[in-house]
Amino acid sequence: MNESFIRINTPISKEDIADLNVGDKILISGYIFCGRDAVLPRIQRDFDEGKLKEKGIDLEGSVIFHTAVSPAGIGPTSSNKLEIESSIAPLSEAGVRLHLGKGKLKQETVDALNENGSIYAVIPPVTALLGERTISREVAAYEELGMEAFYRLKVKDFPAIVAAAKGQSIYDK
Repeated sequence: MNESFIRINTPISKEDIADLNVGDKILISGYIFCGRDAVLPRIQRDFDEGKLKEKGIDLEGSVIFHTAVSPAGIGPTSSNKLEIESSIAPLSEAGVRLHLGKGKLKQETVDALNENGSIYAVIPPVTALLGERTISREVAAYEELGMEAFYRLKVKDFPAIVAAAKGQSIYDK
């Protein structure tokens, strides 16, 4: 495994992630979205219905971090929850290039990531570190969901490890 970090800035192109492999350590800078089981099915539905643009949300080249945003900080939630994992393939088709969370994904999800030119990376649950690397935050959609709303964060050097890329998973090694 490469001990140095690879820097990635948002928005992310398919070319930006084409050379990333399972186990690579990355630092993400730029704007990322945050959502989990309460909001991701809504975001998927709004994309399917062509309503995301009305909310000022463009998923092309985006990052979605599977988390809630609370005053206590942010930390990854399990990406293999039904509502979250079932949104990964369609949101990848919608342009999301990087999904951040924790936990093992089903092989069919890993394959869908590969087919759509997207990857999945895991973030250790280190809320203090992540809070320190969050520059700004705002609700992008569904404010009524409180900390489970769809947020847009601006981050600097957000650390993660590529966990699924090119049809492979770190959990299968």
